[in-house]
Amino acid sequence: MIEMAASKFQIMDTLPTDLKNFIDKQAELEGYPSGARYLHHLIRMEQSRIKLRERLLAGARSPETAAIDASYLETLSQRAAARKRK
Repeated sequence: MIEMAASKFQIMDTLPTDLKNFIDKQAELEGYPSGARYLHHLIRMEQSRIKLRERLLAGARSPETAAIDASYLETLSQRAAARKRK
């Protein structure tokens, strides 16, 4: 466990002082216990943003389907009501 904890802070140790100070200040302002935790959060957020973008682009490239209109929504509502009764 000690090795893992040490590796988390290795990135912070390699940053220039001004960048490390900025990260530490932002971490404090955002309520994170350390700059390393703040960086971890930023990386996870970026991963989520990239996944969402990929999914949106995949959806945009997919073939068009039938329009969602009042008739479609009514049919969907009827199917859901029928399942609920079972």
